Order: sequence, then structure tokens, then C-alpha cells
Amino acid sequence: MASEATPYADLGPDTVLDAVAATGREPDGRLLPLNSFENRVYRVGLEEGAPVVAKFYRPGRWPNAAIDEEHAFSAELAAADVPVVAPLDDGPGPLREYAGYRFALFPLRGGRPPELEDPAVLERIGFFLGRLHTVGASARFAHRPTLAGNFGAGTVETLADSGRLPDYLHEAWTSVARELVGRIRERWEAVAPTTLRLHGDAHPGNLLWAEGPHIVDLDDTLTGPAVADLWLFLGGEREEQQQRLAALLRGYRAFRDLDPGELALIEALRGLRILRHAGWIAARWADPAFPVAFPWFEGPRFWEDQVLALREQLANVDEPPLELPREELTAP
Repeated sequence: MASEATPYADLGPDTVLDAVAATGREPDGRLLPLNSFENRVYRVGLEEGAPVVAKFYRPGRWPNAAIDEEHAFSAELAAADVPVVAPLDDGPGPLREYAGYRFALFPLRGGRPPELEDPAVLERIGFFLGRLHTVGASARFAHRPTLAGNFGAGTVETLADSGRLPDYLHEAWTSVARELVGRIRERWEAVAPTTLRLHGDAHPGNLLWAEGPHIVDLDDTLTGPAVADLWLFLGGEREEQQQRLAALLRGYRAFRDLDPGELALIEALRGLRILRHAGWIAARWADPAFPVAFPWFEGPRFWEDQVLALREQLANVDEPPLELPREELTAP
């Protein structure tokens, strides 16, 4: 039986196929689960035409109004010729319901991960994100979350009280995590960034390359500063990050300027993501997919590594931020 902890227990193959059939399409029986933890996503073959992707939203996570805003933002981006995989809309709206599950259908789009070592690829990605943010800045969300929230404080206290931390690491982890939250808050308040509608989880896995980039999965779309959609492409040591930033901004500045103050948020955002990732796994641990995917989460080695990672990130937040490349090109 499905429960709040295991909400997909009743979502079997027949239910998925019947849900797609209820939209007026005729599945041919081919069903392939795709990589997704928060939601359940399937490639569904059809008797006529190309396969579709059926995304079943995690029950209780978002209200309908928030999902509708996700879909509307996708449609707005597509209408502006921003390459995004928007949901299919046959008239009543993309969001459907079947057997107690909310779902939407998407066209199937292929692609490969972007080659982030190539400056030309990064420039194209920056160009794409500049277009996305230009649309994102043109209106506001009413039902989607904001990025900062409580700056990870709630996540830290929930984990501290969860019983998951080994006793010998509880004080060390809690102390450094709380200190990191305080530093994240300080950086955010010092910058006071302008916010806009973002993709919200623009990591390289959500950006596929097929003769150029197209982005998928706006499930985490939210309001935040522009740099929150850029920093996830800035891996490596500081020199490499600086080079990648320069390449990204060569494309990005064709549409928008980036506030240089936002560069001071990069390491704060990285620290926030580390904290929230651990909190997300803990919150979903009763979902059978999570222990299989993250078996190391219950071992003490994970928390030992966490203490070291948080200490390192605390030091990174205090380092001077990356420098904004000086380019002649400015946004129109």
C-alpha cells in the first residue's frame, strides 16, 4: 500500500500505461523507467508516433498551483525559442491526474552530456542561460519557492535531531554545519542579490547537447539570483573555475550582464547544496529507491567525509570570490 513515505507503491506498469491511455494516446506496451529519484519518470512507446516521457509527480511535494507555474514557465521559454523540453498540452492543460497520481507528458528528446572542458561549449551554454534568464526576469513566480529560504538551518537541525549522526561525530558535524549556515546567511545579506525566475537545478545532467544545448526537468524551478544557474558549470580548481566563468559569460553577456557582487555567493551556494543534498536523502530514506542508490549514507564514513567537506567549504566561503572577466561585450 502507498503511504507518505512510499508514495509510489501503487504505481505499477499497468497504472502508468493506463494513465497515458487516458490522455487519448495508445501505448504499445513498451515501458522504460528513466533515471529519477524525486519523481517517477518513464519512456512510454506509442502505437502511433514517437514515444513520450511520462513524469509522475511525487505526491504531496508541490501543490497544483506550483506545478502549473513550472509548466507555464516552460511554455513561456519555448514560446521565446529557448530550447527547453516543455510538457505536452492537449487543451485542458499539461497537468493530469489518474488513480490518485498527478502526471504530465513530455516529448522525448535525446542528447549527450555537454563537454565542459571545451570553452566554445561553455560559451554556448552561457548564451542559452542568458536567454533563459531574460525570460525569467520578465515576470515573477507566485507559488514557487525562493532559493535561500532559511539558508539550510532547518536542514541542519533536522539532521542533528534525526539520530543518523554517529555519536562521536554529532558535535563536530553540528558545529561546523551551523557555522556554515551562518556564513551563507552573511554572504547573502551582504550581497542582497536581485532575484529572478531560474531553472533552479541547472547542473550538467539537466542540460543535454544535440547540436547545441536544451534543458530538461524544471521540477525545481524557483526564484533566486542569476549566478545560481551558472555556478554548477564551474568545476575544478580556482584557475579552471575562472576560465570556465570567462567562457560562460562570453555567451551570457550577449543578453544580460551579471552583477559582479553575485560571485561572492558561489561558494555559499555550493555549501548550501552540500547541506541540502544530505537532508534530501535523509528525508526520502523510506522510499525504496534511496537505500539502493545511496547505500553509503548509513555508514559512519559518509559523516566523517561530511565533516571534512563542510570544514573545507567553510574555508572556501571565506576566500576572495572569483573575478568578473573584463569583456568589451555588454548586454543590449
